[in-house]
Amino acid sequence: MNSPQHDEGMSLIVKTVCDWVKGFILLYGIHVILYGHLTPGGGFAGGVIAASAFVLIMLAEGEQAAANTFSQQIASTWRSLGVLLFWLMAVLGIVVTGTFFVNFWPGFIEATKIGIGLLVCSSIYLILMSL
Repeated sequence: MNSPQHDEGMSLIVKTVCDWVKGFILLYGIHVILYGHLTPGGGFAGGVIAASAFVLIMLAEGEQAAANTFSQQIASTWRSLGVLLFWLMAVLGIVVTGTFFVNFWPGFIEATKIGIGLLVCSSIYLILMSL
């Protein structure tokens, strides 16, 4: 006799609610990253919020569904891009003004926050996927 097959993840209700809210959580994380200089938040807080959308997928639908949505290879690439963007802003400060990590153009703060947000979001996701 065959043993019953169990789907990975939680119940249908949890999966349905997850489908409804994961996009809103991700959008809120992006909002906090981009507008953190006007309100509490910024790259780190927004990155944690954005990562929670992917963690929600992993908890509700299973590890394979999370890997299909946001693979470890893509997360590693995002992490590298975040570090590269943050480092580039710091070094361009030396090139443009002679001072390390200085605000040398109007989009400087947003670019550094996006770099931090990419780094934090992908790093937290990768840590939880490896656990």
